[in-house]
Amino acid sequence: MIPWLGRALAFPPLQSALVEPNGLLAAGGDLSPERLLLAYGQGIFPWYSSGEPILWWSPDPRMVLLPSELHIPRSLLKTLRHRPYEIRFDTVFREVMVCCSTVQRPDQDGTWVGPEIIDAYCQLHEQGWAHSAECWMDGELAGGLYGVAIGKMFYGESMFAHRSDASKIAFVHLVRWLEESGFGLIDCQMRTAHLSRFGAREISRDVFCSELARLNQAPSQPGLWHYPTTRKWEE
Repeated sequence: MIPWLGRALAFPPLQSALVEPNGLLAAGGDLSPERLLLAYGQGIFPWYSSGEPILWWSPDPRMVLLPSELHIPRSLLKTLRHRPYEIRFDTVFREVMVCCSTVQRPDQDGTWVGPEIIDAYCQLHEQGWAHSAECWMDGELAGGLYGVAIGKMFYGESMFAHRSDASKIAFVHLVRWLEESGFGLIDCQMRTAHLSRFGAREISRDVFCSELARLNQAPSQPGLWHYPTTRKWEE
């Protein structure tokens, strides 16, 4: 049995999270900006399907990517260098989330990016905590992703692509920019083969929480992010 959260802004100890399903910690509560920021700062994130109670997770091990360990497949490098595209940050955040909500994923029934989640993260975006990285082609949004930044931690949430490789293009540009901006770790939450190909790996929850505590202490500067749109990929 997992605890049911009330109005108090508090979560149970991470050690009480279930082993199966891996990392399920609590249910209930709300998706206010205050609770979401508290959750991320402790290594907790919401993940549930529409119509279910809000479920809060902190899996062990945790999938992460160190920006300095980014691996780019050779085929994608060719695309980055030669395919026409434009990278933008934070220009159509809600649209990025809506696109993420419509992606058909082979390992999931339906989507967890429902209207309640979209509205909650748009509030975080308006406060300068949530951000989108967008790949534009021929003047149209072709792919992208969104996540939350606190201190020098970036917590990735979801991505989509309407054109081949568009989300990958946005992702690697974001990772490179995060590294240059001093971010030390990207939270990928749970293991996927897709992220493993880019250099992401699993670490224990204890190590993850130790790292995020250190990186979250860095001064936060919430606000819109800007990307030099004329920049070309250089390896």
